[in-house]
Amino acid sequence: MPVVDIVDINNSKVGETSLTDDIFGVEVKPFLIQEVVKMQLANRRSGTASTKSRSLVSGGGKKPWRQKGTGRARVGSIRSPLWKGGGTIFGPVPRDYSYLVPKKVRKNAFEISPNPKASRE
Repeated sequence: MPVVDIVDINNSKVGETSLTDDIFGVEVKPFLIQEVVKMQLANRRSGTASTKSRSLVSGGGKKPWRQKGTGRARVGSIRSPLWKGGGTIFGPVPRDYSYLVPKKVRKNAFEISPNPKASRE
């Protein structure tokens, strides 16, 4: 069992206590900590970024000019992504970034050890 000093506010030793091996004698696994922290940060993301596609932009219901005979390119809507004021082609849509890592991984990631080499001895 690891033994640690108890100090007062003036940083002078006033006693010592022993820590349990099942909590503080565990080997630190940085890859598990990284995975759990990444999960927590992903779960915090709001995922509300959004743009309007051509179907969501208001207007553009009528065909601007007839199909043939004008000498111009054929067009079906003034809200095409090629036009000014048109929709966005592959813009962001609201999504959920959250995911879960297994419960045992979360538990093992937050077991702490004051000395990583102590558990190997």
